Amino acid sequence: MKKLIEYLKNCWKVEDLRQRILITLLFVAIYRFGSFVVLPGINPNALEKLHSQTSGGLMSLLDMFSGGAFSNASIFALGIMPYISASIVMQLLAVAVPYFQKMQREGESGRKKINWYTRILTLFILLFQAPAYLLNLSTQAQGAIASGIDMFWFMVIGTIILAAGSMFILWLGERITDRGIGNGISMIIMVGIIARLPQAFIQEVTSRFTAISAGGLVMFIIEIIVLYAVVCAAILLTQGVRKIPVQYAKRVVGNKQYGGARQYIPLKIFAANVMPIIFAQALMFIPIVLVQISTGSTSPILQTLMDHTSLIYNVIFALLIIVFTYFYTAITLNHTQMAEDMKRNNGFIPGIKPGKDTADYLDTIISRITFPGSLFIAFIAIMPAFAGLLDVQQAFAQFFGGTSLLILVGVVIDTLQQIESYLMMRHYDGLLNSGRTRNAGVSAY
Repeated sequence: MKKLIEYLKNCWKVEDLRQRILITLLFVAIYRFGSFVVLPGINPNALEKLHSQTSGGLMSLLDMFSGGAFSNASIFALGIMPYISASIVMQLLAVAVPYFQKMQREGESGRKKINWYTRILTLFILLFQAPAYLLNLSTQAQGAIASGIDMFWFMVIGTIILAAGSMFILWLGERITDRGIGNGISMIIMVGIIARLPQAFIQEVTSRFTAISAGGLVMFIIEIIVLYAVVCAAILLTQGVRKIPVQYAKRVVGNKQYGGARQYIPLKIFAANVMPIIFAQALMFIPIVLVQISTGSTSPILQTLMDHTSLIYNVIFALLIIVFTYFYTAITLNHTQMAEDMKRNNGFIPGIKPGKDTADYLDTIISRITFPGSLFIAFIAIMPAFAGLLDVQQAFAQFFGGTSLLILVGVVIDTLQQIESYLMMRHYDGLLNSGRTRNAGVSAY
């Protein structure tokens, strides 16, 4: 506790870091406030059916990602997931379409163009999802819509508001990234997940101590131990590194000698971070949209895909995570580019020829460390289904691995690492170092 207090004091001493933390908290507060602002013409006290619909199945996950805004019929009901879906499409186009491949190689200008196309695609997705949400709302909460409202204009105005709400969330996320701490989009998703944790914890405690066959205190302690073990495993996975030795050839320029030293390339076991889980979950939300726009009965296949405890759902979800893990690792760790940069700087891996042989070697190493990592992360992602079999409440089971836990761990670690970098630049120790400041005589300003 003393170390944590010292860490918080160090964060407050660095002016730039203090401002970024306060800005992040402000934008997060704005997002949470908007999650409770109900669409015009909706009575928030008459949304029992919508709350019931989002209390179980895949709908509960969607509601969790939106921080409860989905079940509140909020202006932020669609959340950030339409932008995530658009990002998936653009990433796939960047691999398959030469035009977008060329754009991706253009550096900063290409990145801006891709972001612009992603926003345009997000708007198109919103124009499809917003009416689907409103149709579902009119079915599940007929009594909540004020009498005398023209449904045509309700749909038009509601679509505009929902689309504007999602784009505003995207703007908040980008401002957090630019002026705050951590990745803004991931931070917004994490805040929505954390918002559901206290209620889920209380429900689980209540169920364990009220039901006769629930196991009581012993079962609850076992749950906490298992949860702690899963969190530790997720942290170890996201921080695991394989080091590749690189030898740099000696160069003599004038009277000075350069190179000759051996360094290491750290390759993360899970270099793709949380993005494969987020993207895989976004694709699994597609059946919800199909159900929302469906006017007839739901097919058995869609019902199975909407049940996150079903075998088919978890198999597809795990396969998507594995595929996206390889996909994002290939983007994050470009073995060909790494080999070219190494050769350009007179570096080589001992025993491996520079150029193509080095690229092939790096590709082999990356594939070997990615495969077990993707399997393990997929297993953690489907653990809530196993927790449900042990009578763990559904809301609390989502934190036994699953998308929720992986996103929480990934975002928290990335944010802490960014804070650590600010503290180290100002000669202060971070949370993982000793409690005393390094170079105490150096001012933080």
